[in-house]
Amino acid sequence: MAADHMATSGTNVMDMDLEALMKIEVTSVSKRPEKLSDAAAAIYVITQEDIRRSGAASIPEALRLAPGLEVARQDSHTWAISSRGFNDEFANQLLVLIDGRSVYTPLFAGVYWHVQDLPLEDINRIEVIRGPGAALWGANAVNGVINITTKRAKDTQGLLVTVGGGNEEQGFATFRSGGKVGEDAYYRIYGKYLNRDNSDLPDGSPAHDSWQMWHGGFRFDWEPGVQNLFTLQGDVYTGNLNQAVTVPSLNAPYSEELRDRVNTYGGNVLGRWNHQFSENSELALKLYYDRTDRDRVVFAERRDTFDLDLQHRFPLGERQDIVLGLGYNVTADKLDNRFAVMFNPTKRTASLYSGFVQDEVQIIPDKLRLTLGAKLEHNDYTGWEVQPSTRLSWSITKKQTAWFAASRAISTPSRAEDDIRINRQVFPPGAVAPFPALVSQFGSRDMDSKELIAFELGYRIQPHPRVTLDLATFYNIYDRQRSLEPGAPFVETNPPPTHLVIPFTIANLINGETYGAELASSFQLSEWWRVHVNYTAWSIQLHKKPGSNDPVLEGAEHDSPHHQLSIRSLMDLPHHLELDLGLRYVDALFNRNVPSYVAWDARLGWRPNKNWEFSIVGQNIFSQHQEFAPSYIQTQTTEVETSVFGKITFRF
Repeated sequence: MAADHMATSGTNVMDMDLEALMKIEVTSVSKRPEKLSDAAAAIYVITQEDIRRSGAASIPEALRLAPGLEVARQDSHTWAISSRGFNDEFANQLLVLIDGRSVYTPLFAGVYWHVQDLPLEDINRIEVIRGPGAALWGANAVNGVINITTKRAKDTQGLLVTVGGGNEEQGFATFRSGGKVGEDAYYRIYGKYLNRDNSDLPDGSPAHDSWQMWHGGFRFDWEPGVQNLFTLQGDVYTGNLNQAVTVPSLNAPYSEELRDRVNTYGGNVLGRWNHQFSENSELALKLYYDRTDRDRVVFAERRDTFDLDLQHRFPLGERQDIVLGLGYNVTADKLDNRFAVMFNPTKRTASLYSGFVQDEVQIIPDKLRLTLGAKLEHNDYTGWEVQPSTRLSWSITKKQTAWFAASRAISTPSRAEDDIRINRQVFPPGAVAPFPALVSQFGSRDMDSKELIAFELGYRIQPHPRVTLDLATFYNIYDRQRSLEPGAPFVETNPPPTHLVIPFTIANLINGETYGAELASSFQLSEWWRVHVNYTAWSIQLHKKPGSNDPVLEGAEHDSPHHQLSIRSLMDLPHHLELDLGLRYVDALFNRNVPSYVAWDARLGWRPNKNWEFSIVGQNIFSQHQEFAPSYIQTQTTEVETSVFGKITFRF
């Protein structure tokens, strides 16, 4: 519980020594509280203080603090985020949760990061697991799990107002108010607004990608006794995102750039009941409803999702801890087709049934733990899937832990992989055929689940009271990964004019391996100065299976940087000043023609008392660079500019 206290009380990060930080309790690895130092997984915790001191203006920017994550800004409002490879705007092997609610869209099994815009001040922590978590969290938790938890309403009492702006973050504001109802109930409400400027194109001209978002929500917690906790929370949002998209045309000049104003809005409501039978036994029921509505120039999506989850934890004898659960998810969509992107059918409802069991065995109490678990799921695309895992944690000493994990995880086909048609390019008459030739990509009803067999080995040590080291290594074997196979051309008359179609169909004919190491380290150089150093190195090798003629996707091994380094310095200066500096090096992405880059960040903060905080933040100082490039939908390739903004926070 030390982490909750730190995150909610406003305690300065320097007030917790490194040993206390290693004892932070996490829940994402085993769905039960355990010390971070004992967890048998590559897990990193981003606390509320980490977020505040980083100067991050969004959740994706805060995720840059974690080792092993690939976080790349594609344009002003679009991010490509993954773990251990396979990064893309539509990355579909990373599961993201906010208070237990999955925020990935089944349309392409990725995340619309720009709508995950809850107030950063309300986040209690972000638990980042690199590596599979499918035995507990299910399909799509293949290369990692990001679990974002917000603060309890009890810990957000009073008034909070944040305002700021700068050259890129042109204006932002957050209002939050919390109060008490009777003796046992607490609530909070919030509203948030942001306005971000256009990015730059490589030639220095402005891109058409500015955006605005409004976000609001509430949380209500009722704890009538020590055994029961009821939570009801919800969010609504609406916004406009500008975007320029190049789409093909069957008429001269055979392509056109469309100025897109993406209208997006949605909301969710979540209810949760926790009943504690004893210190080691509890029952949890969670259900939520989520609505998504977005209208793009290339397609429109309206989606309703309902999810129900029941979990029970109890001891079995003196050395076993059992966690089991059941779940049901149903999602229904309605899609509007355009010439560039089409779906068949335009309406579809998909159901997912799941159950899991996990048994943690204390082989040697407080020394050696073995955790066995498996998730059983049934989906409408591939039927039954089993995802087992084995984890072993060995506490060598109180300050040394070694762990091993072996897991199987799968990524089920998304709606897009099953039903989509993307018209990519048109060749004019005479180039390929006497009439226009249209290059099209098709989904496949024969698509199978993508499979990962993962082996991980980690070691944590605190060799000195002022030093912590956390090393994770991995070797992943991938099978049935997505390929793009050419087919026989055919003539199509609708829509006119008559044209030749050159088809490419999604298949499962890529396999490969990834391996690497991730190091997270902290150094307390003095009582007022702390330094964090994270380094990641990995390699991805992909291969065509027999029968594959894929011309493109084998190059995805160069969609991820082979090396990443980040250094963060946090200094508490006299007169309540804070100076925080950061450096990031990211290796080149050769498949997307993105060169390596170095980015500098800085924050100067002043907290004259507990009520007021003033800060100036500089991001990407001295550096304007490209971080990613679009793939399936041809939006503009933009560069990340230097951003400077001021921020004022008032708490009462």
